[in-house]
Amino acid sequence: MHARAVNIQFQLGKIDEASRIVKDSIVPIMKDQKGFKGQLLLTQTDTGKAISINLWETEADLAAFETSPLYKELMGKLGGVLAGPPAGERYKVSVQA
Repeated sequence: MHARAVNIQFQLGKIDEASRIVKDSIVPIMKDQKGFKGQLLLTQTDTGKAISINLWETEADLAAFETSPLYKELMGKLGGVLAGPPAGERYKVSVQA
């Protein structure tokens, strides 16, 4: 399994709105993507910092999603709550419990 971890800085006071967007507008679309296995959004309400982690069956599935127009479209849904550009990296999931 593979993961994409994205460090995000949301505008202060926008964590609840961002969480709603991810839950209601992004995750349902992600669930239809080949190889998608799950989504976590970790947030700090006092700082606006967040980490988005999505899990993928294969590295190829992850790469296909990252380079798709859909990825840019979904990130665009968060444009109104972002304080800066997100920074993502790929990882291999070594342990999952």
